[in-house]
Amino acid sequence: MTDPTTTDADALRPLPKDGKPSGGPGRLLGAVMGDLRAVDGALYAAVAATPTPTLDRTLRHLSHAADHSKISFTIAAALALAGKRPRRAALAGVGAIAVASASANLLGKRLVRRARPDREAARVTVDRHVRMPTSASFPSGHTASAVAFATAVGVVLPPAAVPLGALAGAVGYSRIHTGVHYPGDVAAGAVLGIASAAAALAAAAATPSARTQALLTAARSWPRVSITDSLRR
Repeated sequence: MTDPTTTDADALRPLPKDGKPSGGPGRLLGAVMGDLRAVDGALYAAVAATPTPTLDRTLRHLSHAADHSKISFTIAAALALAGKRPRRAALAGVGAIAVASASANLLGKRLVRRARPDREAARVTVDRHVRMPTSASFPSGHTASAVAFATAVGVVLPPAAVPLGALAGAVGYSRIHTGVHYPGDVAAGAVLGIASAAAALAAAAATPSARTQALLTAARSWPRVSITDSLRR
């Protein structure tokens, strides 16, 4: 048996004398990221190559309806008319959308600057096409906002968690199906949406309600009587 050489493309490279892989953590991280990008592109290509004529029109309309969170805002308006708790859920959802949208568009897209998929090269059928955004691809803002809304509303109003979660998942997939996002963009958008909902809910919990603020204001106006004053009386 001969030792593997550096000229064998498929052979294992021998370890250096210290027993550690060559290249360091930076090179390993770069290799892992390259593999993840390859998987991401393969998943995108697989979705593009799978004929789904029955779903194409539905998902195209869903993707378009999710522009500017129109679906979520419509649901929030309906919840606001349904009672006190649904109204609280709607406010939490809208707050989560604001956090998610700002995080995705003002931070994520500007930091990563990933190019949009080449829809024509992947041969995404025209029946699926929606307008290709000019912004960066990573992360998916549609997914981030939809997941943020579903998560925040679901926490305040648990019966709405499953249907809204399913809707958010469909919105995320529609962005891949229509060819405007890689699966990795959608996955990152979902994570960002959950984090945004958590931040919005935490901020809401830390902010006193209008009733609490009124009580605090009234308490400040009450006469202050010290223990000494009470004993003198």
